[in-house]
Amino acid sequence: MKLAVLTWPDPNLAKIAEPVEAMTPEIEKLIDDMIETMYASNGVGLAAPQVDKLIRLIVMDESGPDEREALQVYINPEIMEKEGSIDYEEGCLSLPQYLGKTKRFEKVTIKARNRNWEEITVTLDEFASIIVQHEMDHLEGKTIINYAGPLKRSLYQKKVKKWLQE
Repeated sequence: MKLAVLTWPDPNLAKIAEPVEAMTPEIEKLIDDMIETMYASNGVGLAAPQVDKLIRLIVMDESGPDEREALQVYINPEIMEKEGSIDYEEGCLSLPQYLGKTKRFEKVTIKARNRNWEEITVTLDEFASIIVQHEMDHLEGKTIINYAGPLKRSLYQKKVKKWLQE
């Protein structure tokens, strides 16, 4: 089932997500629904807080949005190692029509649980590294607008206010 994606400035996007304690049928369904939502929205990543579930769960597929060949599910992800630096202009399903330049690590190694509740360690680089860091920001209550300067943030805020009035 496609879920509604929260949009900025919804206050729940600024909340810190709680760890997932165990794999349950509800978590399994949420994973399926998040995957469907990400694909239907032409996204390459989605974090549970974006669909109003304050838990540490992300889905991503770096092969998207045109192809869908690299689906990954990370539960309770943590960055263990990081290296390099890259500037990247990012978009976000929770910030329609917004692109913001962010500085990310070029390569990260994360520890997480997968959909089978197995503990895994994965090294991601380039686009996959950017996606996982972007989605992990959501788990910490941050969006790419947090990286914007005051002017860019103010302009986007005015645009959002206008949309809400229409």
